[in-house]
Amino acid sequence: MISKKTFIAVDLGAESGRVLAGEFDGRSLELRVVHSFSNGPVDLNGSIHWNVIGLYNEILIGLSKSQVEYGSSIQSIGVDSWGLDYGHLDSDGHLLGLPYHYRDERTHPMVDLVASIVGRAECYSRTGIQPLFINTLFQLMAEKEGGKACMEKSAQLLFTPDLINFWLTGERGNEITMASTSQMLNQKTRNWDFELLDQLKLPTNFLGQLWEPGHLVGMVSGAAKKRMQCENLPVYTVGSHDTASAVAGVPAVDGKDFAYLSSGTWSLMGVENEEPLCDSRSEELGFTNEFGIDGSIRYLKNISGLWIVQECRRHWQSKGEDFDYEQLTHMAREAKSFAAVIDVDDSVFSSIGEMPNKISEKCKNTGQNSPNSKNETVRIALEGLALKYRQVLENLRTQTQKSLNTLHIVGGGTQNELLNQMTADATGCEIIAGPIEATSVGNILVQMIATGELGSLSEGRELVANSFEPKRYQPKGNPEQWEEAYLKMRAIKQR
Repeated sequence: MISKKTFIAVDLGAESGRVLAGEFDGRSLELRVVHSFSNGPVDLNGSIHWNVIGLYNEILIGLSKSQVEYGSSIQSIGVDSWGLDYGHLDSDGHLLGLPYHYRDERTHPMVDLVASIVGRAECYSRTGIQPLFINTLFQLMAEKEGGKACMEKSAQLLFTPDLINFWLTGERGNEITMASTSQMLNQKTRNWDFELLDQLKLPTNFLGQLWEPGHLVGMVSGAAKKRMQCENLPVYTVGSHDTASAVAGVPAVDGKDFAYLSSGTWSLMGVENEEPLCDSRSEELGFTNEFGIDGSIRYLKNISGLWIVQECRRHWQSKGEDFDYEQLTHMAREAKSFAAVIDVDDSVFSSIGEMPNKISEKCKNTGQNSPNSKNETVRIALEGLALKYRQVLENLRTQTQKSLNTLHIVGGGTQNELLNQMTADATGCEIIAGPIEATSVGNILVQMIATGELGSLSEGRELVANSFEPKRYQPKGNPEQWEEAYLKMRAIKQR
């Protein structure tokens, strides 16, 4: 009988979190959710935060369940999460306040402030990161300008997975794929851009050592070890930014050029490059350069994603109408096609609250009919996503000179078959959807490489292809309608 080895992935999303076990029998990988829990913003006195203490408690519940079920077969643990957000620790390792949510609006004025000091073009050429108001750089600027005490007392800044790793092991450091999203790393040096931060008069004493994916953080220790009742259980850095792990989990094994789409609360579409593209056209088109698992560059664009549908659902829940995502997709399938067209990246859709009303008002303000039902509202959002995917894919082809005739969709959004087919129809590409849990799979692959179970990422992707059956979609419907809607979207963009 073949003895299975188990790798534990902690995967924190902006809407939910999971602890998953990946069992490897020497030939294939089998994934199972051990524990799942909800996540979401907490409004405290008009500011939006994360309940990271509650998340850590849920993680410990999941890790304890894993220990009971899998015991000595567990080889290691890896943690990934959404990007950008962080907590401050004091010199004794105590958390200084609840971390802010990236959508908290205190950062909005900071984008123009940074541009007035450094210059937008220079900042992009150095960091390769688009200046989105959610970025860590602007969060820290907001702290500085607001005179927040946390920054003054901070001995260490830790991004969300770094913070979980610290509580598990007592060791502090910053994993590099996550840190690269902050807009505070230099593309050439692969280190903190101390010169840039000095220009902005931001303190840097709390910035830690940068760890590559696959770094041994330490062993589970202290209270976490006691609660889990484990012995000598290592914690490794993975692609701690969830998109880095999701891209690692793409089952691309044929060597052809491909684009990826990590579909969830955010949609992130891009390619793997060997070198960053920090030119003015990339900046103008909204592309960003983030560090990947194996030294690659994730050249990608952030797209609003299923956030719009999630916010519609949350709004209707507050009114006493609780639809699950399967119901919402069915509602959209029944609705009229192209009742109206929106640009999902319009800034009006970036903030929390009243999403159905925002969609209705945007349709009205662009000379279109407002949706006359919830069904139409959801369909307009999904069609808007598919149209945006086409635009970004065309820009990727232009910038990289790659053919990109295949689009791999990974993440929770792969479950939305209607959106997958819309994406095939809008882009004219073959869509390969899956695995659903690509983030956790990529997390586990890095652990397997770190422990010597796999020799390389390419070997890991072959394992993914052999372990999970993808679903394929071909373009099949109404190309003229999609073309007309696409031209309309481009004409009304940000109007």
